[in-house]
Amino acid sequence: MSGAPAGTPPATAAEDTFEALRGQLHEAAAAFADGPGALEGILLGMVDDVDRALGEPLEIFPVCHHSPASATAMARRLREKRPRVVYLELCEDMAPILTELRNCRLPVAVQAFAGEVRDFPPEWSPLSVVAPITEASAEYQAIAYALDTPGVELVLVDRSSDHVFQWDRRAEGPDGPAAGPEGASARPAEEEAALHGEAVGVEMGDLRPRFAELEEHLLRHGRVRHWSEWWHQYVELPLGDSDHDTYRQVMLLIGSLFRRLAPGDPGRMRVDEDRERHMWTRMRAHLSATGTDPADCLYVCGAFHAASRVAEFGVAGTDTFEITPRSATTWQHGLIPSSHAAIEAQFGLAAGSVSIAATTWAKNLRRTRVEPFRLAGQAGAAKPRARKTSTPPSPAAGAPPAGDRLSGYLRQPPVPDHLDEAELLGWSVDIVRAARRNGYLASTADAIAVFETSILLAGMRDRARPTPYDFQDAAITCIEKDSVPGRRDVRRLVEIMMGGDRIGQVGYDALPPLARDVHDRLAPLGLALEKRGVQRALLDLASRPELAACSDVLWMLRRLMPHGAARPIMGERRLGTTSIQESWDLALGTHQRALIELGYEGVSIEQVLEQRLRRAAWDAQARTATVLAAVEDATLHLRSRRLAGELGTRALEVLAGERSVDGAPEVLRRVRGLLAYYRTAEPVLPPWIESFVRTGYAHYCTQLPTAFADEEATVGQVAAMLGFLFSMEGLALSLGCDRAQLELAVAQCHPRDPAKTALLWAAQVQLGTLSRQELRERCDDLLANPMVVPAYPRYLSGFVHALEPVPGLADVVVEAVSNAFARLPDPVLLPWLPSLITTLRSTASELAPLLIREAGRVFPARLAALDAWVPPWREQHAAPAAAPGAARAPHGAALLRAHRATGDAVAELLGWEGSWEPAAAAPPGAALLSRHPATADALEALLTGA
Repeated sequence: MSGAPAGTPPATAAEDTFEALRGQLHEAAAAFADGPGALEGILLGMVDDVDRALGEPLEIFPVCHHSPASATAMARRLREKRPRVVYLELCEDMAPILTELRNCRLPVAVQAFAGEVRDFPPEWSPLSVVAPITEASAEYQAIAYALDTPGVELVLVDRSSDHVFQWDRRAEGPDGPAAGPEGASARPAEEEAALHGEAVGVEMGDLRPRFAELEEHLLRHGRVRHWSEWWHQYVELPLGDSDHDTYRQVMLLIGSLFRRLAPGDPGRMRVDEDRERHMWTRMRAHLSATGTDPADCLYVCGAFHAASRVAEFGVAGTDTFEITPRSATTWQHGLIPSSHAAIEAQFGLAAGSVSIAATTWAKNLRRTRVEPFRLAGQAGAAKPRARKTSTPPSPAAGAPPAGDRLSGYLRQPPVPDHLDEAELLGWSVDIVRAARRNGYLASTADAIAVFETSILLAGMRDRARPTPYDFQDAAITCIEKDSVPGRRDVRRLVEIMMGGDRIGQVGYDALPPLARDVHDRLAPLGLALEKRGVQRALLDLASRPELAACSDVLWMLRRLMPHGAARPIMGERRLGTTSIQESWDLALGTHQRALIELGYEGVSIEQVLEQRLRRAAWDAQARTATVLAAVEDATLHLRSRRLAGELGTRALEVLAGERSVDGAPEVLRRVRGLLAYYRTAEPVLPPWIESFVRTGYAHYCTQLPTAFADEEATVGQVAAMLGFLFSMEGLALSLGCDRAQLELAVAQCHPRDPAKTALLWAAQVQLGTLSRQELRERCDDLLANPMVVPAYPRYLSGFVHALEPVPGLADVVVEAVSNAFARLPDPVLLPWLPSLITTLRSTASELAPLLIREAGRVFPARLAALDAWVPPWREQHAAPAAAPGAARAPHGAALLRAHRATGDAVAELLGWEGSWEPAAAAPPGAALLSRHPATADALEALLTGA
């Protein structure tokens, strides 16, 4: 590996700055590697990278993301140099939204969001990019300085959010798309860690070894558990008090080391180098357009990119990189709340590391007396304190680069940090107090044990002063032992004690118009909706009708937002019903990110809901039930006849194109609900639903024979088809359908499954081609046939589902089930009982009341009457047959004479006059009976079940 990369400027006198260091590294390489070679190339190349970056006229400031040392050095350098232009490594399209940071409480994340994608694979939708910002970060210090200092320009030079996905797509391999852009979310399960959702994270200053063996070596010899602890111990603490020159050279050296030892991943390295080419191209273009002196500028970037070796590096670099145009995707930008846990989960940091960094940042400010930059009016920020030190003068333009600070820094042994007994003692007391509040049996002895164990662990790890990680291990060892009595373990208690998981908040003024509109429309509730946690809202719509508008908003939010954002406790919204009182649990502050992302889709929740309903209805995989659900939502929440009509027409199109009956039960349920609503709320039925009934009648008649024969179609689905045909028959016939089509369809059905066979018999009873007595005889024949008895429960399952299309068969089903309990042998009956219960509970829960009511009518109401009770169907079979030729009174005569008032009312309605006395010439009921005996016989048979 060559020490002088392509594009290195000619040698100058400044190259002698690290001559002594080069000689030492040459000797070290010869000693450790038995002669110069690859190791010497790496070591000397690192020095060349540092020298090249320091010699650049445009000052490069290397940083690490969310590093207190970087933030402290940034604040100090900005006050010293006072640059006129700050170039920042951040997506260039995020610049307009940065001014809204002053209306937020950090941490927050700048987000670029695209709900509809173009020129990208559809499965990537929606696209989201987030850049988290904390107060203890160098990027926030640069942003605050640039936005609040007059005459200073902030220029974002990194690739746009669109290019994040463009370049990721370019890295696709033969096996499909890549795993995703760098920093992709790990999809954490905890609520706080999920604040970024599934967004892709971009960060400034990714400083972590990409060479697994190197990281393992550093962790093993540093006697630490994870990378965050190594960085805190060996970089953060030593650089916290260092001067500007030492900080720059050390960070550049670390960036060069990780870059040169990175594994050969062509895709990732190409993206990294393209980012560097993009940034330097943008900076040179800005310098050329504005005529700004590079000495008055500051380039803030990650240390990994500061040690770049691309040809476009530097003010004098080449301009050969061509920035591709953005795609046709429309991007929207905003701010979403973030948290320490979300940042840790997004970028693979150790739990609690960002909270510890925030604590270290506060200590650095107290120790170094550096005054940080904060945006004016920043929510949650402390007021700036008075300056305690004077600002050093700005270095003169054109001053030579700083001398070699690396040699002394690398040669000197680590300065042991003296034990701060007061701080450690305070930690020990606080953790014991927190443990007792969370159910641990901790005492003063445990506090002493934690104190001593922390010192012991630090000594074993060659540290004079215990770090927060040492203290955390000691607390777990001494307090937690082998059980966790409460909800939080000791590790989590230490994280809370060290600063906790701070959760940011986006202020009202920084919210998108939709979110502000939601807050304004819910203002009558009198709740602080911006706060996190659950709040109870009580709506008495009877005494305060003005709250009905709030109710409308809450029901739409329940439809659009994740579960828990708006949860109804009391009250419901269904077709044709209105609540008098409602009670809600609201957590809009907790789900602020979801509310903000709704604002990317429209300017009002009504518009967003309409767009989602249309998208669901016109989706290529949409089913008829899905479109009918959209019609119901449009009617319930939007009260839009126009939209409901359009969606209903779409449901008609989808139904005509379906070739399966999978969604028949859901279609039947929703069509019945919509018909019942329109019949009571509208003067006439909408045209679309009339067309739907007419088309559905013909469609299901056509599909019926196939469904009965198809083994994949369940008995519940076929029953739903018959339910649609029988329940919609009257309306369908009035709209021009032909009943003969249904009769032919039923005649063509030849099922093999016993359940479907029973369902077919029920359909034939409904059509009149099979009498109820014949159905009973068939059931008796099944029970009398030993070969069919084992399958009899399956016939009963079909009869239970038959109550959907033919609810009048409830008495026959009760009789069949009763006969099964009485006559089936135990080996058949007992295994069938769980199946019956499961059927009634899962697929026929709405049919159970029919059976219960019918059984309550047939069976005796008291236990004492059960012994003498004879089932009515047995009484009918046991009644002696009348003698042939004997005179028999008409069936209906006795019935009408027992209920004369009913007969007189019917006779009077039909215009008959007379009396029931024998001398009367024309008794009204008797005359009616003599003229229409069949009607009376049919009525008696219906009422008695004969």
